[in-house]
Amino acid sequence: MENKASMTSLMSAFGRAYHNAHARDPIFRDTMAGELVTDAEYRAIGGYILSGIDFFAPDKKGTFRDDDDALRYLVHTQIAPTPLARAAWCEDALRTAVHTGVRQYVILGAGLDTFAYREPYFCAQYPVFEVDHPQTQADKRKRLTRAGIDVPDGVHYVPLDFTCDNLFDALLSAGYNPKKKTFFSWLGVSMYLDRTAIEHLLDEIAAHAPKGSSLVFDYASAALFLSEDRRVQNMLAMAQAGGEAMRSSFDPMSLERMAGDHGFLVHEHLMTADIQKRYFANRDDDLSAFPCICFAHAVVQ
Repeated sequence: MENKASMTSLMSAFGRAYHNAHARDPIFRDTMAGELVTDAEYRAIGGYILSGIDFFAPDKKGTFRDDDDALRYLVHTQIAPTPLARAAWCEDALRTAVHTGVRQYVILGAGLDTFAYREPYFCAQYPVFEVDHPQTQADKRKRLTRAGIDVPDGVHYVPLDFTCDNLFDALLSAGYNPKKKTFFSWLGVSMYLDRTAIEHLLDEIAAHAPKGSSLVFDYASAALFLSEDRRVQNMLAMAQAGGEAMRSSFDPMSLERMAGDHGFLVHEHLMTADIQKRYFANRDDDLSAFPCICFAHAVVQ
């Protein structure tokens, strides 16, 4: 991984920041995402999106009032839906899990996630472990410093190269308590990995986290690589062009079987239609659940 935020991470932060600044009825309010993206990056990403209108929405070219109208449409249809819905779903699930005895939060591949900095009172009660590549994590910490954002005392940075380091060795070194139920989030990652890597992570968590610990993650449905939906095709092409090609997809039943084979029971499973109903119903701003993206909440047995 590069020693800077990945394009995927920056796009996600941009989408959350744009939504926070412009949405009349926010799906998810991330008040700090915009502070981690520089003004130059924000303008560059917006310009990049606008320059791709022939790619993203060729049938819409010439129908927009101005560039702001075009950017709004492109962000709402292509960039923002998944980061918004999965963040809202994850944080809702985390708050529920705390009431069932979860006492630690581990963010795998934290990227430019802002939960810990928006929720200092949570961090004062429960430790939050941000796990990411050392160079990526160093970049985030520089962004926090530049933005003047305080790091709550309960935040623990866990530098980790997932390709060669042991996750739980690194967590233990950072103060993780293996006896306390833990909530793990793993968002925007699984579809970029092959099945072997996904199964390896499931095995690690099931072997070391206490029973009742949770793992929430999003994944691509089996229709991903065969889909004729333009938004899906755009997403695949963008990922490939950005050097972060998508590599895996699952049908829901095979995903649940895989989780079961590796020590988990899927507690909640949201398909695209479920995500649409929960987070995007009755909207009039072009925001809708992204096709072929699903959410799963699995519990260690």
